[in-house]
Amino acid sequence: MTDLIALMAGLEDHLGDPWDASAPMPYARILAQDEEQRYPHEFVDLLAGWGLYDWIVPAANGGRAVNVEDGFNLYRLVGRRDPTSATAMVLTSLSYMPVWIAGSPAQRQHFADAIRAGRKLAWGLSERRHGSDVLANETHARRTDGGWLLNGEKWTIGNATVASTVMVFARTSDKGGPGGYSVFAVEKAGIPDGQLRHLPDQPLHGLRGLDMSGVRLTDCRVPDGALVGRVGQGLEIALKSSQLARIAIASIAMACVDTALRTTLDFALHRVIFGATVAEVPYSRRQLAESFADLLVADALTTGAVRSLQVAPAQASVWSSVVKYFVPTFLEETLARLTTVLGARYYLRAHPRHGVFQKVLRDFAISNFADGNTVVNLKNIALQLPGLLGNAVGQDPAAVARAEQTVARLFDPAAPMTPYEPAAQQLFSRGGDDSVLALRSAVAALRRAADAEEGREAAWLSACADTAGRLADEVHRLADEHAKLHAEQGGRAASQSAELYDLAKQYTAVAAGAACVHLFLHGRDSFAPALRSPAVLLLCLERLLRRFHPTRTVTGPDDIAEVARIMTDAHGEGRLFAHRPFRVRW
Repeated sequence: MTDLIALMAGLEDHLGDPWDASAPMPYARILAQDEEQRYPHEFVDLLAGWGLYDWIVPAANGGRAVNVEDGFNLYRLVGRRDPTSATAMVLTSLSYMPVWIAGSPAQRQHFADAIRAGRKLAWGLSERRHGSDVLANETHARRTDGGWLLNGEKWTIGNATVASTVMVFARTSDKGGPGGYSVFAVEKAGIPDGQLRHLPDQPLHGLRGLDMSGVRLTDCRVPDGALVGRVGQGLEIALKSSQLARIAIASIAMACVDTALRTTLDFALHRVIFGATVAEVPYSRRQLAESFADLLVADALTTGAVRSLQVAPAQASVWSSVVKYFVPTFLEETLARLTTVLGARYYLRAHPRHGVFQKVLRDFAISNFADGNTVVNLKNIALQLPGLLGNAVGQDPAAVARAEQTVARLFDPAAPMTPYEPAAQQLFSRGGDDSVLALRSAVAALRRAADAEEGREAAWLSACADTAGRLADEVHRLADEHAKLHAEQGGRAASQSAELYDLAKQYTAVAAGAACVHLFLHGRDSFAPALRSPAVLLLCLERLLRRFHPTRTVTGPDDIAEVARIMTDAHGEGRLFAHRPFRVRW
């Protein structure tokens, strides 16, 4: 099992002090490249030289990728400095997924070798006219002697121009439909002039240096060996690839907010106004502490989600969509709160620290729409709500007992896992979400823990149990409203209603609360010592309870002061704003 804490410390040391202009990856050069809208070749090469790509290549093919959480957290570390570099490398990682899922042994090895040699990949899925509606895609492939002819356009595609290979999702049946698409590995080096043309790079609001362009294929001939998997397997491959992609993009969102909070905290600790620092103003202190708690909520949810790809691959459909919807929308509000604390200074572009804040504020937006937008992910959750809510409310004893065993492995970072096999992921969960199913049991465990403590620890744990219990109660309300919606509108109308999407949104908040409780109960030994305080869990749960009851508070000034102290110490001691003690240079 990887010593992830040591591994991340090694990468951070390799990158150097981000405020030292002579360091290998400093903010000064990152901001300069962003201003000039230059692709971050320098930093991608630096990271590749360290061996970052090894953590996305299967161990069986010469890499070191056994557990998904290793790569997830390494990219999170890179994203704290430059989300553009992190995204550019994640794009290659995700473009390898079709081969990892369905490719032949020869294809797996060939592209693993290419990635480890520094070559970039792109995933040609979306089209200008169709966006997330992949079953409307028009790019098509026709059999020819010894291969295929591809025609069509893929746009907007990350890495499309700089990549040596584009994985192309193409229609192989005139009728289309779920079995009408396939995936082809189009290696540019073997394509004659005129058959593949690069489309213009699109200037972006954030990630300004990223290659976001496309390709146009005109009678583009590829050999039979370019087909990835079986003919007609394209949709399955795309959907399974998206499950990892939707979780992976959360690492970029969390990285952006970590840097934004750190920048704001530096300002708040030193800026004096009306005789006190900004951090000492009760309102600002709460805003900072709540922002810290928001990051920890995302940390808890993604911990379970990343590990679910190996521990519970049958539930990957739910986990990936919950993370992809909840983390960006939740942390988007966190960023808005931090702009309030930072005040007018976040608008001053020239100051390096404020420039960094502006950059991550812009770059963060990619997490909202990349690899399936909000509507796509809510629809996936909404369609599975009958089973999810029915199981959570029913509390079948045997099912709950199995769920308790699963969450104990999901949320214990020290628990071993079998090597990642993305082909084992399922496209539908069939009502399975062990985290929410086991929430009631976890509430009972919190109450037992409170009974075993004294003083303020007991009080905090008791309040945590009460708050988590209120979140569990929301499941019953959601089930009642879901049943009422179908009774009033009928199945067809209800399945397309705005009200159903609202229920899906609320379900994700319950799932996030369940993740916080399970991680506290099962992963606490892996936490940084200060993060083991139940005061931190209580504020996390309050943040989620407020998704349902915006004015309800369960924490007071003393609780906020405790969490603010833990946050400030983490920053001062150079630790990532996460549960585990990951060391950072700033």
